[in-house]
Amino acid sequence: MRSRRFGAVALAAGAGYLLGSISWADLAARRATAGQVDLRAVGSGNPGALNAIEILGPRWGAAVGVADIAKGVAASLVGRALAGGVGAHVGGTAAVVGHCYPVWSGFRGGRGMSCACGQCLANFPAGVPLGIVAGAAGALGPFERRSYAATVFVTTTWVAASLVWWLRDRRNAWGPAPTFALPVATALSSAIVLRRSANARARRLG
Repeated sequence: MRSRRFGAVALAAGAGYLLGSISWADLAARRATAGQVDLRAVGSGNPGALNAIEILGPRWGAAVGVADIAKGVAASLVGRALAGGVGAHVGGTAAVVGHCYPVWSGFRGGRGMSCACGQCLANFPAGVPLGIVAGAAGALGPFERRSYAATVFVTTTWVAASLVWWLRDRRNAWGPAPTFALPVATALSSAIVLRRSANARARRLG
């Protein structure tokens, strides 16, 4: 029974990684520019929604953002179907890993924020409005790098809120019932996103 459970969780992780590693930004760039533009070589160098907006235009950028959120949702739902609540968290986190470190692109992926938003939407819907408020505070605050500040505010809020929801066993709307897996998954995904964002910021400043 335990081996079957482990196998289901492993499948959730594999499926999540594969879904997360789909680079919608690369696909959009190929379609919009007939393969002439590589988002890793222009603008911020990030294959994600914000750079797609800057280089490809608002429509393409918005489409990339929605698609990246959707793959975080899809990975969580697939993981939940395979291995319940734990599988949902494993699948969602694996999708963030796949987005940031896709094997098909030499492990050079995006920052993972949109994918993590999809993970949160599927697995921690109670934290979504808190994340929106935190992100707005960072984006509108008196910070030199507002996008980075927003990322820090959002991820910190998600981790803190997930701990509260688990410890107090609060309702989680359509997400899995809060267990220890919730703050663990939220913390892991947030750490990955923060690391990628910090590295991107260091490259710009350097």
